[in-house]
Amino acid sequence: MAEGDQGTDQRQNEEIEAMAAIYGDEWCVVDDSAKIFCIRVNDTTKNPKWTLCLQVLLPNEYPGTAPPIYQLNAPWLKGQERMDLSNSLEEIYIENIGESILYLWVEKVREFLIQKAQMAEPEPEMKENTEEEDVDCEDNVTLPGNSESPVKPLDTALSENKKEPEEELPPIDHGVPITDRRSTFQAHLAPVVCLQQVKMVLSKLYENKKIANATHNIYAYRIYCEDKQTFLQDCEDDGETAAGGRLLHLMEILNVKNVLVIVSRWYGGILIGPDRFKHINNCARNILLEKNYISLPEESSKASGKNKKVKKDKKRSEH
Repeated sequence: MAEGDQGTDQRQNEEIEAMAAIYGDEWCVVDDSAKIFCIRVNDTTKNPKWTLCLQVLLPNEYPGTAPPIYQLNAPWLKGQERMDLSNSLEEIYIENIGESILYLWVEKVREFLIQKAQMAEPEPEMKENTEEEDVDCEDNVTLPGNSESPVKPLDTALSENKKEPEEELPPIDHGVPITDRRSTFQAHLAPVVCLQQVKMVLSKLYENKKIANATHNIYAYRIYCEDKQTFLQDCEDDGETAAGGRLLHLMEILNVKNVLVIVSRWYGGILIGPDRFKHINNCARNILLEKNYISLPEESSKASGKNKKVKKDKKRSEH
């Protein structure tokens, strides 16, 4: 296999794993070998009014030089509405050629459904989709008991020649462990705004013997620099090949900033294969959600509805 093909496969696999971690049971594997996937998108997570299934096939050239091949499946989606949504997805691809766009596509579909739900239209006849399939992902951790800005990778080591001002140790939160076949995974999170804080948090965590003795401590961070409008970001595998890159890719897709996420894994003696990457991403996503770095689709829809209501109220007051 050519080096370029290997790079494309890795990027596709990382995106697939990230999507599975982000959307859980909504993400469905139709044909793993052919790289055909389907995601069920609702306007809200509870009592959805509008639902659409987005099916995608990832060609060998994606994301480099070709877009995903997609289908929009909903009995009520016809005519101008279908054309408008298709045009929106194609515009996203054109604006992000060479980048991973599945997350952007799904959220554009969700935005379309939210706007439709906020209009006083009759509800469609809903057919329950019982299709569920397991998603292969990779995660390794053992535990006791889409950015618009350019990205600049950086090493965590601080320059010895520069004296940085003293920074306070950020608060460190610990997620709920995930255990699978005697391997345990646990995420830790801290808000960070500079590399010195990254180093301080890592040092503090390693003071804990249990964390220091973990088989792997995988981490990734993203820091947004307002003055340069760029991201400082980096990751560490700690012996779990490509795990840090996958974790950072998840954080890029979720577009989180000023945060450090560490996932510790304690190996239990049983190989769990690609599931280890799934657990790493799920641990990271759960703690990012718990600490409000990301929000559930339902919360986004409520916020969108609230903003529209405020605008309407303003218009009324003007009259």
